[in-house]
Amino acid sequence: MDSQSVAGAPCWVTLLSRDMSASQAFYGNVLGWTYRPAGLGDDFCVALADGLPVAGIGALASSLQVAVAWTPYFAVADVDEAAARIRERGATVAVGPLAFHSGRAALATDPDGAAFGIWEGSVRSDWTVGRGSAPAWLELRTRDTSDAARFYSQVLGWAPEAEGGLTLAHKDDHAVLRQNEHVVAKIRGGAEQAVADPQMRPRWHVYFRVPEVSDSLTAALNGGGALASTPDGPASPGETTRREATLRDPDGALFTVTSR
Repeated sequence: MDSQSVAGAPCWVTLLSRDMSASQAFYGNVLGWTYRPAGLGDDFCVALADGLPVAGIGALASSLQVAVAWTPYFAVADVDEAAARIRERGATVAVGPLAFHSGRAALATDPDGAAFGIWEGSVRSDWTVGRGSAPAWLELRTRDTSDAARFYSQVLGWAPEAEGGLTLAHKDDHAVLRQNEHVVAKIRGGAEQAVADPQMRPRWHVYFRVPEVSDSLTAALNGGGALASTPDGPASPGETTRREATLRDPDGALFTVTSR
């Protein structure tokens, strides 16, 4: 399947790590992942959940002084046109477009500084957010929901709420992106660009579904990670009632594990 057939939809998530082997071990213990080569050399691998591709992990060049973070990629019909639309709307194309064996990609930041990628080429037909091995959902933490929704709609072709296709519906305090009526992403306002806490800055955030949140939390703490926050209130790592927890991996990358 090619990116044109699902243009605008999230099609992959990637982590660029400062120590790829350590990240493989950490996420293997926390999320139960195994790995296989990605065909892009020794500096990139594909993470598998129950034998199915779920995400990519790559090595971050030591010369790049950037924060380690999970980054979603969105399918586009033409990466050059999408990159031009990004620049025209006051955002930045930081890397690319670059050619790979199965397509072309670019890494960008939106006007508030949240990083995301765009991809033109082959996409997996068995990878859909919220289903199978893919992340449970994505969420953009941004300064202003309406401004962000307008930017991504213009860049990625998201349509107003309608029947079928890829549509963005505005709610009271957030917006919901649906792919064929299936929720794949949300946009929430209230983030601040100048704060020191990375949880409060504009960014795309990835949710991974796990059988037991407390087991993943225990594995994360034992592997050098940390508990960043939880909506369930204080709880000890041994409790089994926790349904969601935001974790920080040893490199500082934030992600959420959920049993919802």
